[in-house]
Amino acid sequence: MRPALAAWLVLSLLVGTGAEETCGEPPAARSRSVNAPRLSPEEQLSPHMPESLRCDACQAIAFLIEEQLSRAEGKLGKKALKESDYTEVLERICSQGWESYGVQELDGEKRLAGPGLPTQEPMSVMVSGGPWPGRLSKMCHGYVGERGEAQIYETHRRGPAALRELLCHGDKGPCARGKAGPPAPPKALQNEL
Repeated sequence: MRPALAAWLVLSLLVGTGAEETCGEPPAARSRSVNAPRLSPEEQLSPHMPESLRCDACQAIAFLIEEQLSRAEGKLGKKALKESDYTEVLERICSQGWESYGVQELDGEKRLAGPGLPTQEPMSVMVSGGPWPGRLSKMCHGYVGERGEAQIYETHRRGPAALRELLCHGDKGPCARGKAGPPAPPKALQNEL
């Protein structure tokens, strides 16, 4: 037993394990540093959702609409809701707190994080509160006003993919394929003499 203990002690010294770790002292804690995302003035102060986060915001809104309408239908045994019922549900969704959403920075890219969005890295800082709940509420009310409660509910009845397609994709949706490219260069100003 003694030769094994001696061999272990020599081996641990050669590998770099300090004597303080072998004498009952706890190993030095490894520290990790995670920084909060750096937000631009627009991301901090504007009442509108920044363009780069609109697709994520739309996905979150579609998720909550789908979830809450399905929950309301579940109370009725999966029967279709009356107009007054789905209108009330949509109003409640858009007016809720949205406090569980915020922004994370992953690999240098800012992304919205919260329920219904792809799982983010666990070792990151999420900035929530502030302008984010109001921006999400405003976007939600905008979708309901633009599309109408009846169209949103009819689309919901066809399934979650249909609702996401209606709100987020399509020609004008914030997740449309053509919107991923760089912004168009500004038009040249004409000389007004």
